Amino acid sequence: MRGWQLRRAAICLLAVVTAVPVAACGSGREAVERPAPARDDGQRASSDVDRRAAEKAALEAYSGYLAASRTASRRSDPHAPELSRFLADPLLTRVRLSIREAKEHGAMRTGTLRSDPAVTSVSLDANPARVEIQDCLDATGYRLVYARDKRVVPGSGGGRHLATATATRYPDGRWLINSGAAHRDQPC
Repeated sequence: MRGWQLRRAAICLLAVVTAVPVAACGSGREAVERPAPARDDGQRASSDVDRRAAEKAALEAYSGYLAASRTASRRSDPHAPELSRFLADPLLTRVRLSIREAKEHGAMRTGTLRSDPAVTSVSLDANPARVEIQDCLDATGYRLVYARDKRVVPGSGGGRHLATATATRYPDGRWLINSGAAHRDQPC
């Protein structure tokens, strides 16, 4: 029974950690960009600068999310303060629950999670502003192991697959990752 629960926790944790990234693989859900209304060159240049700044901030939040999740998972600390620096609900709660479940079953994450995210769409006119990210996550070296003896939890192996995430600009100006999904059925 305990082995099944650990496998379930491993799958949940891997799904949450890999659910957030979004980059190099196609999902068939890419946003269609509408042409911007005609503006003078000053407004267009300002818009391009705003768009690049949003993309950069969203990718930094995404990268921070992955790093904070790896650190919190390695320490089995679902309340690690760095999580809330890069994540917002509902994803923040999902990540914390996943880390807590692994901890309750005596498991933790080790290894390296490789990521190559890219922005697929920017919606600065939306309320709130959003940036969609796509990633090809490589979790082949990222394992769920038993904390006491570092044995790999059965069924917790990872591979390369597509992941997507959304970064949202909050009223305080921060860009936070608030949703994400792992697409294990879509290798990249």
